[in-house]
Amino acid sequence: MDKAWFELKGIRPVMLLLAALSLLQGAAVITQAIFLAKAVTILFNKDPLVMAWPSLALFFAAFAVRHTTIWLQRRTAGRFAEAAGASLRERLLARLFERGPGFAAQEGSGKLVTLALDGVDRFRNYLELSIPRMIDMMAVTLLVLVYVFTLDMISGVILTITMPILVGFFILLGLAARKQADKQWRSYRLLSHHFTDSLRGLQTLRFLGRSRAHGETVGKVSDQYRTATMRTLRVAFLSSFALDFFSMLSVAFVAVGLGLRLISGSVGLEAGLAVLILAPEYFMPIRQLGSDYHASLDGKEAWGAIRSILSAEDEATEPNVQTANDKGLDITGQDILKLSDVCFLNEDGSARLEHVSASVEPHMNMIGIVGASGAGKTTLLSLLGGFSAPTSGELILNGCRLSAYTQAEWQRHIAYIPQHPYLFSATLADNIRFYEPEASNQQIEWAIDAVGLRELVDSLPGGLNEPIGEAGRTLSGGQAQRIALARALLSDRPLILLDEPTAHLDIETEWELKQTILSVFKHKRMFLATHRLHWMPDMDCVWMMNQGRLEEAGSHQQLVAQKGEYYRLLTGMSEGGDGRYESNGQ
Repeated sequence: MDKAWFELKGIRPVMLLLAALSLLQGAAVITQAIFLAKAVTILFNKDPLVMAWPSLALFFAAFAVRHTTIWLQRRTAGRFAEAAGASLRERLLARLFERGPGFAAQEGSGKLVTLALDGVDRFRNYLELSIPRMIDMMAVTLLVLVYVFTLDMISGVILTITMPILVGFFILLGLAARKQADKQWRSYRLLSHHFTDSLRGLQTLRFLGRSRAHGETVGKVSDQYRTATMRTLRVAFLSSFALDFFSMLSVAFVAVGLGLRLISGSVGLEAGLAVLILAPEYFMPIRQLGSDYHASLDGKEAWGAIRSILSAEDEATEPNVQTANDKGLDITGQDILKLSDVCFLNEDGSARLEHVSASVEPHMNMIGIVGASGAGKTTLLSLLGGFSAPTSGELILNGCRLSAYTQAEWQRHIAYIPQHPYLFSATLADNIRFYEPEASNQQIEWAIDAVGLRELVDSLPGGLNEPIGEAGRTLSGGQAQRIALARALLSDRPLILLDEPTAHLDIETEWELKQTILSVFKHKRMFLATHRLHWMPDMDCVWMMNQGRLEEAGSHQQLVAQKGEYYRLLTGMSEGGDGRYESNGQ
């Protein structure tokens, strides 16, 4: 039995109900055997047929009870598996949204999509099959064995001895099947990655003339998955053959022993027939468990992958530091935010952020984060947005530590604008309502005018109701950025995070968006991560990042006067004197 089952909400009442149904099923199986053996004995003794009818009627009644019980078991397990799958998918999606785009990029969108869709479906199938089978193996098997002992001690001993042997083979073959299932699941996720990457980069591959070659790569990965699947099936077939072979061999031992004792007269015909009928039923639960185990093993592997995402531990709350959870978050955009010795490590132990300490005072509304590619700008922005937790150190808001317990509330005060804002397959108005689903059309019109989208709206046949995104009209990068700005402005959230918002735009569009951003967010607190230094004179504070460290912090004028790393970047000179830095004309 999988101990992880008990982590599922509501599993104990369901297991008690299934156990009761299994006991009823076991009683029905025994009743079937008793009355079928009695009817056969009556006919064997050449008694009138009418004497066998009551026994046959009771046999069919027990048969009906048995299969009704099996149907109820499947219905109960199916409903629970459906509810558990829906809950798991909801928790997984919530966790993915909490951990943000950095985690999605690290794990791979193909893997996450596979887990959220196919993985949860396989997990549901795993629960629906495995839980009732496991309970049947304990309840039905034990009940049948106890009754066989009351009929014939020797047959009971044979069945008792052969069951551990059968279980041992099942465990050994199950371990081999699990190893193959791991390879199959990894191949399946790899195939998902390749397929997702192919869809994303289809246009680029086509332009470069590499689409056919990449299609061959996807074909090779598909062959790997097919090979892994066939290996898993071979082990599954071998396991089923072993279970069937040894169970039939055990039944044969019981039958031979019964035959010899029937000849000697040490056991009666009715008791011998009942034991012979019950012997296959004794092994039936473990045979069904073995068959369903292989059919649902990939669901167990998918559940393990999902649990690894969900089981990330929350931050431990230090007893001497009051957390924001103790008194609630009261964010106005003019708060004191401190980063105290913040470090963030990769899985291999290398540092992405090293001992970053900084303070954002109430008068600092616009904070620019600059540095070369790989300096740690996006990682720092991810920590500020609550998408990642620091490996060590802490973020403190107005003297209260921000912890995992307040992450959701903290993020409700943040609007995030990435390099490539995503436009959903919906109307223009619904895309702008992203943060405020209940916003009125009048509020949307105000946001549209503020960010300079009026010309676009007037040019669309459907206006605000024009479908955009993948299933609608395709918009330019500048238009998508303006829609993201309208979302943030309409939300009235006091903190704005911008990650290279103009990195892929032309100079004219960037200049227009810059003026719009500086205008519409002048009363909010804004963190801007960029390598375009022409933004910095308008910032209240500049954080200069270099290889994961905060090298300098201060206003544009202060850092220029220091003639340090920021000044060298601004003037286009590296520390060695021969490097150039792209600063967009500054």
